[in-house]
Amino acid sequence: MKKIVLTGGGTAGHVTPNLALLPSLAERGYEVHYIGSYNGIERKLIEDAGIPYDGISSGKLRRYFDVKNFTDPFRVIKGYGEARRLMKKYRPDVVFSKGGFVAVPVVLAAKHYKIPTIIHESDMTPGLANKLCIPSAAKICCNFPETLQYLPEDKAVLTGSPIRRELLEGDRLTGLQYTGLSAGRPVILVIGGSLGSVALNTAVRQILPELLNTYQVIHVCGKGHLEESLIGKPGYVQYEYVDAPLRHLFAAADLILSRAGANSICEILALRKPNILIPLSAAVSRGDQILNARSFEKQGFSVVLEEESFNSQSLLETIRSTYENRQNYIAAMEKSTLSDAVATVMGLIRSFAEA
Repeated sequence: MKKIVLTGGGTAGHVTPNLALLPSLAERGYEVHYIGSYNGIERKLIEDAGIPYDGISSGKLRRYFDVKNFTDPFRVIKGYGEARRLMKKYRPDVVFSKGGFVAVPVVLAAKHYKIPTIIHESDMTPGLANKLCIPSAAKICCNFPETLQYLPEDKAVLTGSPIRRELLEGDRLTGLQYTGLSAGRPVILVIGGSLGSVALNTAVRQILPELLNTYQVIHVCGKGHLEESLIGKPGYVQYEYVDAPLRHLFAAADLILSRAGANSICEILALRKPNILIPLSAAVSRGDQILNARSFEKQGFSVVLEEESFNSQSLLETIRSTYENRQNYIAAMEKSTLSDAVATVMGLIRSFAEA
């Protein structure tokens, strides 16, 4: 039986592509182990999936001053020692890393034992953790054509992001029944991320009377962002968070408004859904969502509205024009070769583990 160690953590985006690989790994008979942080978000997600989980010490490597900069290197060193012991214990044939700072000691430990590692970079430009891992990697997967210029030519592979199989199995009728909406009018799905987007939520609600003349709206607005005065409004449903039924809401949607996190937009691409992206502002991020969104816009997959400059009126006009031209975006997405990332990544895993 071939063995694989998966790693990655810190955010759900560093875990969900690993989860997407699990069915294919099971079908190939792999013994799977996961190494993450002691109590990160990844622990519950992986343990809920029934995968053996080991936690290691993890420290964040910062480019800015913080008192933790003096203690976190010791946590990284401790994590490296723990990762080496786990590598010696499991002796995997290959390691797959989705990134995050917890992955750095795991990748370095794999290199120590000459275990091939495949890493995946979601965003347009590699983050600091993956930059540290690149010299130790055998192959580096990425989502965007533009990312190839930042990676060693002999290691880089344009794969797209592995998408959970169940997300592609949504049912439109089930989604409409879940929301209580009608099959007779188009549906807009608004997703502002797990924490919600105040700017997007506000803009959507300001134009709701005009929207509901033509469309129905499913609004996933984030924890604490429900608007009580709109509960029960015909044609409009709102949720703080949606888990398992989300695949059916995707299936019901004719147009999606979303943030531009790499995994989220790769899911939209795989589902072939016309979309408007409102990337997280560069003022509160390293600007990766803006780069992600512009790449999708350049490829004809998306329309982009930047948070600093859009308002409710421009959002309304963009919704109308995007929906009117939706077939152009669907056609562009159907030409993409990045919709079967699980098969591509599995091919790379097998090339090292089963050689």
